[in-house]
Amino acid sequence: MIKRLLLKIWLQTWFYFLAGIQVLVYFPFLVIILTLPKAYTKLFWIARNIWARIILHGSGYYVSIENKEKLNSATNCLIIANHSSHMDVFLMLIANKKPFMFVGKKELYSIPLFGYIYKRAAIMVDRSDPKSRFEVYGKANEMLKRGYNVCIFPESHYMDDTILLADFKRGAFKIAIDNNLPIIPLIFYDLKLKHPWYPKFGSLGKLRVKVLDKINVEGLGEDDIPKLTKKAFNLIKGELENDPKKAAVTATEKWKKILA
Repeated sequence: MIKRLLLKIWLQTWFYFLAGIQVLVYFPFLVIILTLPKAYTKLFWIARNIWARIILHGSGYYVSIENKEKLNSATNCLIIANHSSHMDVFLMLIANKKPFMFVGKKELYSIPLFGYIYKRAAIMVDRSDPKSRFEVYGKANEMLKRGYNVCIFPESHYMDDTILLADFKRGAFKIAIDNNLPIIPLIFYDLKLKHPWYPKFGSLGKLRVKVLDKINVEGLGEDDIPKLTKKAFNLIKGELENDPKKAAVTATEKWKKILA
């Protein structure tokens, strides 16, 4: 009982405290920054170098990135990764030095103060609204023209911890094909086990990230979206299955026992 309470405090209360107190402290400065030229580049620098690092390191983690040089690209890219924790966003920020824009849930806009910044720093989508999902494509195209990469976590039901990797939605891959964007897949090996969505277990330590080779979409069209989606899914799932430490596999097995 005490262990579960401590886990809940660490995995949830402490996380929200680290995230929320920074938004509260930085908010007046962020509002001013939003009025400046190239505001998003400045916001990204703060998010990556201050906000994300305080949250991630303050929660007891450090990051190890394999093949980091593969994130370098002369062209814009679409960045994807598996999504298994609240920490994924901050891990993604730390992994990428070049500014990118998240495609994220519209529901987060309702969070006081944070929502004001979030609305101006992410491409929002209401997944229950087909019109909203369609509008994402236009907003993503606009950000790409400004020179930013786009980042999407493509899993459909990512909060089901009994699934190693949930099916991918097609939207990310349509954006890649429509804009001839190489896709850079990232593997987040450890967060499903070390910092899961629900506070049943967890641990401190190293978070491993692996950058895979770019997936070229040149010459592909609308009819190729299912094949491209499946290719990206199989690449990421294969890496999770073949992880020598079996971190994500172990996490799914733990959840199945808990829910049995």
